[in-house]
Amino acid sequence: MIRLKCLKRISFLSLFLIFSFAASSFSFEPFVSTDWLEKNLNNSDLVIVDVRKVEEYKAGHIPNSVNAFYGSWAISKAGLRNELPPTDDLFDLIGSLGITVGSHVVVVGKVDTPPDKFDMTRVVWTLKYAGVKKVSMLDGGYNKWVAEKKGVSTDMVKPKSTTYKGDINKNLIVDKKYVMSKLGQAILVDVREPEFFKGEKKLDFVAKAGRIKGAVNLPNSLAFNKDSTLKSKEELEKAAISAIGTDKSKEVIVYCDTGKTCTAWAIILSDMLGYKDVKIYDGSTEEWTKDPDAPFEQ
Repeated sequence: MIRLKCLKRISFLSLFLIFSFAASSFSFEPFVSTDWLEKNLNNSDLVIVDVRKVEEYKAGHIPNSVNAFYGSWAISKAGLRNELPPTDDLFDLIGSLGITVGSHVVVVGKVDTPPDKFDMTRVVWTLKYAGVKKVSMLDGGYNKWVAEKKGVSTDMVKPKSTTYKGDINKNLIVDKKYVMSKLGQAILVDVREPEFFKGEKKLDFVAKAGRIKGAVNLPNSLAFNKDSTLKSKEELEKAAISAIGTDKSKEVIVYCDTGKTCTAWAIILSDMLGYKDVKIYDGSTEEWTKDPDAPFEQ
């Protein structure tokens, strides 16, 4: 009888551990809601990183969040915008915020203008590149948090600095030489709006209008609602399949003008929709159009 009771207890404990592990492994989502974040503010594994300017952070921020302005995550380098900082600098920044490989990081920013939300997605992708396993962004950003009258703090939060050591995921961010080698093999996805994809418009710093030869168009406007919240998974899946197809094992290289806005679809495709091999081209059209030998079309 005693042995039977012990076996029952062991079995119950085993089931509890299995279900607990399953629950924890499914707790990570690439986009988290304001309600989820409010419920998890005091989670010891959670690090909330506010990427707005320091004066905006000081004026009011989500309780317990730490501040690291977007410009420290993406720098200008060799005449290109939104490039990765040196690895040592990036690791120092991550460690200074108290982030470890096992932390769940939620990135918070503003959505005052259409491009603002991509500060968040670029930082999310950069943290993934640096080896952080669980990284999310706040859906709707700080604007949605304030609009819902959730708690705001003006207390400056001093992070518990640590030495960050992660494994770089080099396959998440690729250069021009790599893209050149993959023309006609990988699926190139241009996330700019159709008028830019078709060559009807261009930004001033892009040398010429058009797209990388062979690219397909998957505009960022198909991913977000007017309030900058994410569209439903069904809508995202439909948009992705229409541009890329149903084979999720194919290599996908996503680009934009500077390697910033393309990170939104990169996150959606890899972390939500199950595409297995998604990379971003960091230099994007800003770099590509400077090279007269880089295949381009309108």
